[in-house]
Amino acid sequence: MNTPDTTAPSSGTEPRTSYLEEKAFKARTLLIFGTVTDAVAADVTRRLIALDAESADPIDVLVSSPGGHLESGDAIHDIVRFIAAPVNMIGTGWVGSAATHLYLSTSRERRYCLPNTRFLIHQPSGGAGGSASDIAIQAVEIVKARERIARTIARQTGKSLEVVLTDIERDRWLSAEEAVEYGLVSRIIERKVEILGA
Repeated sequence: MNTPDTTAPSSGTEPRTSYLEEKAFKARTLLIFGTVTDAVAADVTRRLIALDAESADPIDVLVSSPGGHLESGDAIHDIVRFIAAPVNMIGTGWVGSAATHLYLSTSRERRYCLPNTRFLIHQPSGGAGGSASDIAIQAVEIVKARERIARTIARQTGKSLEVVLTDIERDRWLSAEEAVEYGLVSRIIERKVEILGA
């Protein structure tokens, strides 16, 4: 009697993905691409902690994200500051909203971007719903989050809090050159060798 084969079909991408993951880990490089979610934050923070335990050598984090869940961005931001290994943030594509917040987790001299990167800073938005009391609570929390984001941007760029609060009132887009001028980025780079030894 033939027993049915219950083993899952092998995916042609699994070995390749595993190979790329191993290479990225050995290169001490992490990618944050797409929306920042709690799952992304869990994965990135776990990798940061593992790389930090591996050695004190710098970790490169490439960021191309429209943002997402602010508190998930907070988790990555805080873990970057928590670990001992220095982190180089490298913007590419676009870095917006909560992604800008996590990008600002490292010191200015370790913040780079590729030439075509665009940055977006703005105040948090919320889809408040529910009872009037709940909406009022959510509104207070959004104001607190706005203040916190503004303080981080001010601290990491050298801008005054008043200037930042005005700048994030509406969407503020910055080219790579404008981001350097604003203080978000230290240098525009084109090749990895430009940050080696940093």
